[in-house]
Amino acid sequence: MTVPTRLRLEHLPPGQACGAARPRGSWRLPAGTAAQQAYAVRISGPDGPVWESGRRAGGGSALVDLDVPAELTGRPATADPLTWQIRVWTDRSASGWSEPAPWTSVALFPGLDAAVWIAPHEPEPAAPGSRPAHRLQHSFTLAAAPAASVAWATAHGMYELFVNGHRVGDAELTPGFTAYRTRLQVHAHDVTRLLRAGANDLEILLSDGWYRGRHGFERHADGYGTRTAALLALDLRLPGGDTRTVTTGPDWWSRPSGIIADLMDGQHTDLRAPAPGSRRDPADPAWRPAPVTDRPAARLELPVAPPVRAVEELAPVALHRVPGGTVADFGINLNGWVRLADLGPRGTVVTLTHGELRDDAGRVTTENLRAFDFATGERLPAGQVDTVTAAGRRGETAEPRHTTHGFRYVQVDGRPDLAADDLRAVVVHSDLPRTGWFRCGDHRLEALHEAAVRSFLGNACDIPTDCPQRERSGFTGDWQVFADAAAFTHDVAGFGDKWLRDLAADQRADGRVPTIVPDPADPAGGAATLAMDGSAGWGDAAVIVPWTLWRAYGDRDLLARQYPSMVRWVGYAAGCAGSRRHPDRAAARPTPAPHEEFLWDTGFHFGEWLEPGEVPDLDPARDHGIVATAYLARSARLLSRIAGLLGRDDDRVRHDRLADAARDAWQREYLSADGELAVPTQANHVRALAFDLVPPHVRSAVADRLTGLLRANDHHLATGFLSTGLLLPVLADTGHLDEAYRVLFSPGEPSWLGMIDRGATTIWENWAGPDDPRGPGSLNHYAKGAVIGFLHRYVAGIRLPEDPGPEAAGYRRFVVAPQPGGGLTWADATHDSPNGRIRSAWRRDADGLLVDVEVPPGTRAEIRLPDGRVVDAGPGRHVHRCGSYAASVERTVSTCRVRSPR
Repeated sequence: MTVPTRLRLEHLPPGQACGAARPRGSWRLPAGTAAQQAYAVRISGPDGPVWESGRRAGGGSALVDLDVPAELTGRPATADPLTWQIRVWTDRSASGWSEPAPWTSVALFPGLDAAVWIAPHEPEPAAPGSRPAHRLQHSFTLAAAPAASVAWATAHGMYELFVNGHRVGDAELTPGFTAYRTRLQVHAHDVTRLLRAGANDLEILLSDGWYRGRHGFERHADGYGTRTAALLALDLRLPGGDTRTVTTGPDWWSRPSGIIADLMDGQHTDLRAPAPGSRRDPADPAWRPAPVTDRPAARLELPVAPPVRAVEELAPVALHRVPGGTVADFGINLNGWVRLADLGPRGTVVTLTHGELRDDAGRVTTENLRAFDFATGERLPAGQVDTVTAAGRRGETAEPRHTTHGFRYVQVDGRPDLAADDLRAVVVHSDLPRTGWFRCGDHRLEALHEAAVRSFLGNACDIPTDCPQRERSGFTGDWQVFADAAAFTHDVAGFGDKWLRDLAADQRADGRVPTIVPDPADPAGGAATLAMDGSAGWGDAAVIVPWTLWRAYGDRDLLARQYPSMVRWVGYAAGCAGSRRHPDRAAARPTPAPHEEFLWDTGFHFGEWLEPGEVPDLDPARDHGIVATAYLARSARLLSRIAGLLGRDDDRVRHDRLADAARDAWQREYLSADGELAVPTQANHVRALAFDLVPPHVRSAVADRLTGLLRANDHHLATGFLSTGLLLPVLADTGHLDEAYRVLFSPGEPSWLGMIDRGATTIWENWAGPDDPRGPGSLNHYAKGAVIGFLHRYVAGIRLPEDPGPEAAGYRRFVVAPQPGGGLTWADATHDSPNGRIRSAWRRDADGLLVDVEVPPGTRAEIRLPDGRVVDAGPGRHVHRCGSYAASVERTVSTCRVRSPR
């Protein structure tokens, strides 16, 4: 018997500081075991074990409250390192102890309370997009090199930390993007090896970042303030046990750097200026005392998610010469920047323009990324331009770290002799572990799957954004529709947890959820984005995303923490339904019908958004009641389930009644007795079926009408933003699997494979992409990529229960129900669940269909075979033959029970 593996604290990778007051641990059971009966925890120091729990009864191995002594949690980060181990008792007796994992339960350094926020010396800030990054520096001496030292740092802005000229760590874009008015992340950096006896230099390179840089569709600046600032506390444990603290304060110095940086506009780097991290020259008049600034009210927190990192480097696949420069093609659309080498003689200015398209002359164009001012209609520049001024030093390179771009192509002007080895694209996004893969017998579906994955990662830059170039905003609707697919392909537990904390923090006093999260718009202001808050399908992310994460990871604490936010959102939506009537409805029916108390037909809504052939309409007077009331019913139903999980029985009953009432209102207003919809779009039929809005006796009729609409459209979808990801599952669930495959494989426009056939490497905002007569829009908008959920859950067949309890959530219980079709000869999907690897594969051969399933330790699966048999399967490998759908079990490894179809 092997030992437990993959030890984690909370949702963090091993080694990352964990600030939870009561750390929860997760581990995977030894291979070959069916169930855990008990476990034990051991924590050790350099000299051996310091505490053991003894045997504890319990079958859980994910997010278990480790209940360790208080003195072992929230320890100083400079204390002697500890490790932890797990031992388990299973159906195969007791295991040995696992390999040690870092025990990183630490508390925020108390010295942060003594640290003083400092700001750059900046008498008058420059115009947005033209603001220099500032160097904030301090020198101090040590009698001896420290035994341990941790630098705690954060900023209003974006910072890089240097110690004695060395850049600290590999995290990018720190401190990350949060609801800065409420919560601000602090990173703990181990700098022990960078410090020395004698003189030491600390430097913070500080730029605007998300805090006051340009942001969003209208590219507003100064969203959180007009001044940047930084905070640092260096915790030193000296030889012999003495301690010392060095903090930001009035003895720090400030000067502009040779960098001008904006996240959207780009970064301009003059390498002739003193390099960040170099020693301060007292004779340089540019160095001025750094002003002390007021302490912000935001709560300082350790991160709960993995950081942003440079995760990959790409060489260009082709170079194209154009007048005055060279266009490098990196083969795929990505988020990040370009590192450029061999910059030329001193004073040479090299310009890098990043874009997704080339024009007819072969030059990079950013026209498709230009937005406009809502008030004036004026087109706005796209940004995405970096420049570098060479210093002429041998081996000189430039890598902008205070901006990011969404691009496939970069045009390099000023380097006519550019070679492929001179530049690399650096792919930058949140460092999310890959957990899901899909392969099949059609290379186009594999390309679609990877395009959706790549599109998601390009938009997973500390927050889930809509696009990595034009807006870079955390649109709630985008994440709501894609979170389920993301939770299959990547570990997004911490990523989603972090974002939901920001959603709750930025939620308005009346319960409205902002359209984007975090939201730089001041709630007291009058920005256009504020008028768009509270849209159905977008605000419903407050309920749907926690529910999605519960199903995938089983984190009950997340549900409990987000519960007040969910209640406020559903209360807001119900309040709008009960207190307002759409003017057109009031004119047509002066006396409201009783069901209208639960009809949500007023306020701003995006509606279905971007239905093919429809012109986007942001008119707040438009009646979107058929969409909004459906979401009110859906979120109220989910909230009832969540209340039940949390033991809030009164709330469960109350929200169940609200869901019933909203469903009844939707039926009375929009559904005829024979199943016809008042607004008979594909999207409304999909939502009616996906959200269980129609009575059982007309469900088939509604599904038949949906397939009729699809056939009338030559099997092409006409759904928009909210329902496109739901379309194929609804067809499969209502007995129209063949139609689902026809739509999936439809060529041309609008279709997923139409994008792939035209060379898409990420998911397009508009179905026609570069060929759209209204303009291509963004070529990296991941929401439509939610279709890959159909590949995972239906083609390969790995599914979570729709309504899992604690014993089933997080893939402790799951379904494998492959549904072959579309002419595919084989499919294969794997998912690294919290409990271990799940695999579902099937292949057609001369003898029929072979289904191959792997079930991880400590879990059970219900395998629903295409021939109608149902297998209750325990851990192990299960291979079944469906020969002409005549059942014969070929081989089963481990235990299973075969039963008749239900």
